Amino acid sequence: MSAPGRDGGDPSGRVYAPDFLTELFRNPLDPGYADAAARRRDVPPGRLRRVWGRPVSLVVVLVIGFLFAVAYRETVAEEPGRAKARAGLVAEIKQREVETDRLTARADQLREEVGRQRDAALGGSQASRLRNLEAGTGLGRVRGDGVVVRLADAAGDDDGVTGTNVGPPRVLYSDLQKVANALWAAGAEAIAINGQRLTATTTIRSAGEAILVDYRPVTSPYEVVAIGPGSMRDRFDDSRAADLMRDVARKTGLSFGVKDAEDLTLPAAPQPRLRYAVPSVSPSPSPSGSGAAGSTSPGPSGSGTSSSPSGGGR
Repeated sequence: MSAPGRDGGDPSGRVYAPDFLTELFRNPLDPGYADAAARRRDVPPGRLRRVWGRPVSLVVVLVIGFLFAVAYRETVAEEPGRAKARAGLVAEIKQREVETDRLTARADQLREEVGRQRDAALGGSQASRLRNLEAGTGLGRVRGDGVVVRLADAAGDDDGVTGTNVGPPRVLYSDLQKVANALWAAGAEAIAINGQRLTATTTIRSAGEAILVDYRPVTSPYEVVAIGPGSMRDRFDDSRAADLMRDVARKTGLSFGVKDAEDLTLPAAPQPRLRYAVPSVSPSPSPSGSGAAGSTSPGPSGSGTSSSPSGGGR
């Protein structure tokens, strides 16, 4: 270490004190930093930014504006095509609905004609038994007194904070399942939901926000119509499903009501699609000869077939 000489040395030069810590606190930066800062001070501040900053910003703004203009033009240009395609799809859907209704009506007419021809070919007792079986399985139209259970979605409300419309509580497919099962348990002999007759193979499920009954869409309000004995209304009101739906309606605003109805008519369900048929195997004769001759498939009680009683439910 060296100190400024007394022989006229440069007094402005860096002073190195014999104490290293004292010198470190007195001059914490290396002289190279001071030289770099002095060189930067020689260049006018912001000159490079002023030279290149404005053109670059202008180019970026022009490019963004051009992209927005192109996107807007493409959107406006494609809107007529989208509206035309949407209108075409709506028209096609309505046309198919009209055609479906016409074919359904034609199928009902042919079914009635087949029924008349069949009744004419069969004997009176056989035709009556067949009609009773069709009524019990849902394949025949039925009339009688019963109950109508009505369910409807709640009305939409506006959000108090945003002011936007809030989706109302909706009737779920499981609600219709509960109501239908409770009606069967209460003694219902035939049930239909919005005109769709329920059978042993009918499904009640959801597809997105739509509810399908036997793969046919139904919309709110939902009317579950049941034909059955006079005690069916009271038994349904006392069921757990009715209590649950009343509680849901009170808390969410859903509509739920039950009323008696007279002279109801439920349509027949579509004919089931036959997938396969297997011939039955004749049982070997029993040694005691108790087996009925000509029986094809003895049931638990020895009878060849089993049938539901007249007007019986599931």
